[in-house]
Amino acid sequence: MKRAVFNVASAVLLILAFTPGLAMAQGKKIVLGFSQVGAESEWRTANTQSIKDSAAKEGITLKFSDAQQKQENQIKAIRSFIAQKVDVIAFSPVVETGWEPVLREAKAAKIPVILTDRSVAAKDDSLWVTFIGSDFVEEGRRAANWLINYPPIKELAAKGDVNIVELQGTVGSAPAIDRKKGFEEILKGQPKFKIIRSQTGDFTRAKGKEVMEAFLKAEGKKINVLYAHNDDMAIGAIQAIEEAGLKPGKDIVIVSIDAVKGAFEAMIAGKLNCTVECSPLLGPQLMGLVKDVVAGKQIPKRIVTEEGVFPQDVAAKEFPNRKY
Repeated sequence: MKRAVFNVASAVLLILAFTPGLAMAQGKKIVLGFSQVGAESEWRTANTQSIKDSAAKEGITLKFSDAQQKQENQIKAIRSFIAQKVDVIAFSPVVETGWEPVLREAKAAKIPVILTDRSVAAKDDSLWVTFIGSDFVEEGRRAANWLINYPPIKELAAKGDVNIVELQGTVGSAPAIDRKKGFEEILKGQPKFKIIRSQTGDFTRAKGKEVMEAFLKAEGKKINVLYAHNDDMAIGAIQAIEEAGLKPGKDIVIVSIDAVKGAFEAMIAGKLNCTVECSPLLGPQLMGLVKDVVAGKQIPKRIVTEEGVFPQDVAAKEFPNRKY
């Protein structure tokens, strides 16, 4: 009889340990495994800090892994989280494709997955619980809409073609694909706006400068506009433009995405004309979602962050409000 009682008690403990939603009820700390893209920009640094700070504030144990912009590192990290039997896995995927095998492993282990900042391209959307982040296509649209309505560019378009060079983000990444898509979607109805060069700058200042130097050597003063998929590449390109003897923000109109402090400083200095917001401060929302997932609550499949557009004339006023 004693043996039977022991077995029943053991079974109850096992059920408690592996039933979603009971970790919090028992006062057990939630364990979150998070795989970050890397530290390629001001945006990413702020995003990482937001996640670490929010996990500490909410009493969530965070197992953090930096992928250094390599998908294979993220896959290894996710498999490590599965082996450690974390409660939830969250990650910001380096690229969109190639995730199905490891996500199926997480599903088989009954560990819920949350996508943050970037999504994945997979037919089976049951492999993740939700995706929280910006609408990258809309960011591209906002950049293009601002551009076609910017008075000096409208004046230029009335006389002839507007020649645009584009600094794309990391090849195959969701923001690079979608920011290009949204931008081009708006320009389809504007035949005078032409993208004459487009190349990846890998979301970094150094690469943005290097590619802009190549654009300037190839096209010179033909370039009217630079569209950069993030502020860091735009800031690198500004240096290249100045070294070429041109005035960024005047000789070449610049619109970029992220709205980091560095972009506001560049706008205040008159070197950048507009930045489209993409907030990295996802930590509080992510930790709230982690708690809801563990509690077994129903979660929307897509959660979009609210963001704005900041042209140069509001930069000085808005700068003190920037948290990243």
